[in-house]
Amino acid sequence: MDIVVNEELKAYIDPLTPEEYQALERSLLAEGCRDALVLWGELLIDGHNRYQICRQHGLPFQTVQSKLFKDIEDVHLWMIDQHLGRRSVSDFQRGVLALRQREIVAARRARFLEASAQDGAAEAVASEQQAGAADDLPWEGESSYPTPQPLKSREDLARAARLSSSQIAMIEKIHQQAEPELVAALKSGSISINAAAAVATLPPEEQKAAAVAGKEELKQAAKRVREAKRKPRAAAVRDGEAGEGAASAEVAASADLAGELQALNKRVAELTAENEALRKQVANLLSQLVG
Repeated sequence: MDIVVNEELKAYIDPLTPEEYQALERSLLAEGCRDALVLWGELLIDGHNRYQICRQHGLPFQTVQSKLFKDIEDVHLWMIDQHLGRRSVSDFQRGVLALRQREIVAARRARFLEASAQDGAAEAVASEQQAGAADDLPWEGESSYPTPQPLKSREDLARAARLSSSQIAMIEKIHQQAEPELVAALKSGSISINAAAAVATLPPEEQKAAAVAGKEELKQAAKRVREAKRKPRAAAVRDGEAGEGAASAEVAASADLAGELQALNKRVAELTAENEALRKQVANLLSQLVG
């Protein structure tokens, strides 16, 4: 049968590095292609590198049909699931895959809720199950690849990608704001995730210029961003300290006034008592004189 290679699907997962590709090629030449290529109809969905090497060297290979999928989204979810569990996938790519999974599942959920609101829950379920089946399924019958649970929080994403929440936050920023040149530099190892997240906050032209200039300029750009962020924080701390000093002075002044007021109240009480004693003495003297 003919095998169809979809370039967009092939590029859905980051390609192997030249070193990784050469290592796979040596392994296939020495041991043959032991793992079957996975097809969906005629479409190749797993084993693109093995297929390319086998064709180049005339090596035999096996194929296996997967009938799990009802549409291309199922294929994407399956590919994501497969690669999230592979140790060879970089931290950045695992984070991006988890973000893609969240987007697919959220879009499906939104479609389901919209259909549910319009047609009722039963029809919505049927619509979701049949979506794309007539055009996309390469055979007759039903498919049932399970939709993963929604990744609602950053902690959910971190667990799915086997990363920390802070790493997911940085990858999300890169995924949303970084220019392609900066992403390429990150994938090539010219810059770390932490530094790339800092550079991604720069205007697009500055990102591109730093990426084109190379590793050292990327490092300096990240340093400039971090220093620019530290200055407002340092000023805020100084302002805070000044504010605390003023507040302390106000508190001290208030304490002094309270002490003075307490002393005055005490003195008034003493004078009142003395005045009462004098009145009693005067009253006694007048009583004696009258008597």
